[in-house]
Amino acid sequence: MRMTDARPDVLYVRMLGGFSISWNGMLIAGGSKASDSQYTNLLQLLIHERGRGVTRDRLEELLFGDRDMSNVHHALQSVIYNTKKKLERAGLPPDSYIIQKKGVFFWTDTFTVTEDAAEFEALFRQAESTEDTDERLVLYSEACHWYAGEFLPQQTAVIWAAQEARRYKEMFCECMEKAAALLRSHQDFFQMEELGQYAAKVDPLSDWETVTMEGLVSLGRYDEARRLYDDTVQYYFNEQGLRPSKRMLEQFERLGTGMQHRHAVLDQIQAELSEPGELPGGYLCSYPVFLGIYRMIERMMERGGQSVYLMLCTVIDGKGNPMRDGPMLEELTKRMGDAVRVSIRRGDAMTQYGKGQYLALLVNTTRESCEIIQNRINRQFIVGRQRIGIKYYVNSVFWTP
Repeated sequence: MRMTDARPDVLYVRMLGGFSISWNGMLIAGGSKASDSQYTNLLQLLIHERGRGVTRDRLEELLFGDRDMSNVHHALQSVIYNTKKKLERAGLPPDSYIIQKKGVFFWTDTFTVTEDAAEFEALFRQAESTEDTDERLVLYSEACHWYAGEFLPQQTAVIWAAQEARRYKEMFCECMEKAAALLRSHQDFFQMEELGQYAAKVDPLSDWETVTMEGLVSLGRYDEARRLYDDTVQYYFNEQGLRPSKRMLEQFERLGTGMQHRHAVLDQIQAELSEPGELPGGYLCSYPVFLGIYRMIERMMERGGQSVYLMLCTVIDGKGNPMRDGPMLEELTKRMGDAVRVSIRRGDAMTQYGKGQYLALLVNTTRESCEIIQNRINRQFIVGRQRIGIKYYVNSVFWTP
């Protein structure tokens, strides 16, 4: 909510990324006072549906559910009466606030209401109906910045709020995609970078980092793009055990093909390519780099003479089941990664595949040697009598013409 533009005698309602109602700088509901009380539930639905109103049955279902009550109509009137009194005590000027017309309840039209969800949707609809591309871009961008997060995130168990949350999320995704497309066509990569950063903040784990990365790559800021990629991959691993998306991989490949260096002699280039120092253990790399190494190995095997194995290491609990979540998994994943790295050779590559999983590419080895490596990893990983262990899956890498 853009409270910097707050005007007097306007009811400001925030429903995206949280809930609050304020009047002339005073908090009327929500914020630190947020709760699932009938007071807030009633205000949220009535204000959000102020244009078409809410039927008595719908309000009673929301407030009382399946509770056995002798006179549910009287109970509703009691909640409405108490809500009016509470609004007066909170500082709103005297008014009816909630008006009933033929069994439908409406929020008063005495006050001007600015609701962030309604403003976001109005700007999006306006952009959709605008033909001028420059104006459409301005409207899409402004709409995106009104979206401050999930609709009523504390009300995910309430059906109507959950439905609206899904609708607004889909609208925001469409708005972002169209804004990014227009910025791309305008070659406004500075704003694309900013828009991607904002979207990743208000709608996390939704791959919006790809928009920022596209902007950075297009601006030639390759080091920043590479750091963003590494940070994003690690963040997605830690939070949800996800691999880089296809879209992120495409941006990473574009990063590689787009990089241009100053003119240099071969010795200088070779020095830049070489790995610094004599780092022990296997080569720990990002998934896209690992993917490139794997495909290169496949091509080299066309000449024959190599035996290469791909090994997947997965953390398992005491019952032998893969661990997919839990407070210990992040620490166990790191410990397993360290164990794998020091147990394979410098000429072997490895990467984290997801939460509790690592891939290792073992070059010029045998099936028997794979078992030896697994024993080394176990000695590094297993502490005392812990029941948590590692499950191994090994496949031979075959060249397929």
